[in-house]
Amino acid sequence: MEKIWLNNYDSDVAKEVDADKYSSLVDVFEQSIATFANNVSYINMGKSITFAELDQLSKDFAAYLQSIGLKKGDAVAIMMPNLLQYPVALFGVLRAGMTVVNVNPLYTARELQHQLQDSNAKAIVIVENFACTLSEVIADTNVEKVLLTSIGDMLPTIKKWIVNFAIKHVKKMVPSYHLPQAESFTLAIKVGATKTYTRPTVGGEDLAFLQYTGGTTGVSKGAMLTHRNAVANLEQVASVLAAVVIPGKENVVTALPLYHIFALQANCLAFIKFGCPNLLITNPRDMTAFVKALSNYPFTIITGVNTLFNGLLNTPGFSDIDFTNVKISLAGGAAVQKTVAERWKATTGHVLLEGYGLTECSPVVTVNHPSLKTHKGSIGMPMPSTDIKLVDDDGIEVALGQSGEMLVKGPQVMSGYLNREEATNDIIKDGWLATGDIAKCDENGFFYIVDRKKDMILVSGFNVYPNEIEDVTAMHPDIIEAAAVGVPHESSGEIVKIYVVSENEALTEEDVIKHCRDHLTGYKVPKKVEFRNELPKSNVGKILRRELRDD
Repeated sequence: MEKIWLNNYDSDVAKEVDADKYSSLVDVFEQSIATFANNVSYINMGKSITFAELDQLSKDFAAYLQSIGLKKGDAVAIMMPNLLQYPVALFGVLRAGMTVVNVNPLYTARELQHQLQDSNAKAIVIVENFACTLSEVIADTNVEKVLLTSIGDMLPTIKKWIVNFAIKHVKKMVPSYHLPQAESFTLAIKVGATKTYTRPTVGGEDLAFLQYTGGTTGVSKGAMLTHRNAVANLEQVASVLAAVVIPGKENVVTALPLYHIFALQANCLAFIKFGCPNLLITNPRDMTAFVKALSNYPFTIITGVNTLFNGLLNTPGFSDIDFTNVKISLAGGAAVQKTVAERWKATTGHVLLEGYGLTECSPVVTVNHPSLKTHKGSIGMPMPSTDIKLVDDDGIEVALGQSGEMLVKGPQVMSGYLNREEATNDIIKDGWLATGDIAKCDENGFFYIVDRKKDMILVSGFNVYPNEIEDVTAMHPDIIEAAAVGVPHESSGEIVKIYVVSENEALTEEDVIKHCRDHLTGYKVPKKVEFRNELPKSNVGKILRRELRDD
């Protein structure tokens, strides 16, 4: 389709970016080190490290990896929450010319075994809280080196001892494990400091990340993201933010885990490039502690998902924070509900910008520009150097304003799934990646997600989109969260069932249905309501409708 969105780009946003501006992420990192050496790069649990310190630590870790016989291109897994150890390990692996395999630390043994086997990981850096999971499966993988760290290992000595002792012996958060081949991550860095680091030649087509996706909808697949993919998306993001972000001067909040592609790109890589500090939140589920951390940090940029922003809005003390310096509040990962966006604006005075992406696109595809004055319910406009078209079930492009499956083409699109040629060919045809999302585009080039194809509910031949039902349900003042799914029905094929979280015990099924009936056409109104204390979510806060359907 014609790139009508280019006419509505903010004036400072480039229409095209140079995906080959840097030969690799290593080049980006080294340039930032040279420019921002004395700036703080990361903060966690009250401890901060500068870019210069990150440079030395990551270089020492890279030297260690090279010294133990690992080769350029070998896969190294990282399995931990947001800690200072994460960026040290991440950039150490990249600087050694190796491939990062980001692993969800809450994986079951089965899930971990699959990812380590599939990626052929040769080493893993893991926080000891989850070492018991690794010990169950390591014999069935090709992992040769295990590097263990404790949560407090990069804190000042006394605090380190206190934190590690409390976690292990008071809170008993470290189950027993047996990994005789394990070594200390911090000791490995010290050993690396005695070795010679040899900077490898890393090019755009070398793999930077094996980022796994699809674990909730089938076999988890490794999206092969090259350095060029990552650099291209980094340049795209930077172009959109450049008019607002002052290099070296922003304070960024990173509550989403760095192992997730959204935080990896929009927080970790983007603000390494901009030379700004990231406040790493280790446990964002502890909303009280999260709000306290925000109160003590004059943040200017915060990213998250709908559930995270909703959680903050419902946590005492959040509304008392000084939001004067906030420039960007960016949401992705799942649709932002209108009520959450409206409450965010009313509470903070700032628009909750919405973007869209997927792992296979490194991940950002579209975003609303910072000049947006009100929440549109749109996922924004395509990134620079990005093409989008919407097609029907026969692959024919639909007319402007009509809904169709979104196909994406751009330098950020992955090279394919690791060892899965058939799956790659199913999703990428003639350079176009099929997202599986149904979208429409308005006359100004703003895109709107209608819903996932697989989540669509079919009621008597009519398409019902869960996002719409959930948005309307969440408008009720006593409803905190909602999730809509289709359940089989004899006469209509499917009916809508809504799962509701509410703190008002007096709220009834009839109340919810009446509320929905006031705002929805008859066939869209839920016929069943189930109250839950909480809804199942992924580790980045995306509601898992499939788990509800499978109940």
